[in-house]
Amino acid sequence: MTLTANASIQIQKPIAEVFEAIVDPEKMRNYFISHASGTLEPGVTVQWSFPEFEGNFPVLGKEIQPFSYISFDWSAGKEGQLVEIFLTPQEDGSTVVKIVESTMENTEEGILAMKQQTEGWANFLACLKAFLEYGINLRTGAFDFMREKK
Repeated sequence: MTLTANASIQIQKPIAEVFEAIVDPEKMRNYFISHASGTLEPGVTVQWSFPEFEGNFPVLGKEIQPFSYISFDWSAGKEGQLVEIFLTPQEDGSTVVKIVESTMENTEEGILAMKQQTEGWANFLACLKAFLEYGINLRTGAFDFMREKK
């Protein structure tokens, strides 16, 4: 049996705006990454960097269905760590965003990874919501404690 990380949230913005905030690196810089080498596209590997970690992280775009589904693999060539983002429009014009990251083995290490990834995706969604609804970057200073001390 394998494990998955899951998180979801409702954002009070139209689906097109939410979709663009997830695939456009300039928008992502306002709530998630510090830099991206390009736009997330199927079959293309981009490099993401984060303010709290050293180096770049390769992200391979998998399938993208405009305004409904985004998937990418960020396992850096190891066994797949597939991230799937599902966007569902609501009658009131808001959007439900659901993230599923798979797969992790049902071992002590896999359970820890699932816990960390679930926590990370919940944070991603809260940051996305704060940025889109209020123009706030919740990540500013939030993870300074994680930077390696030199």
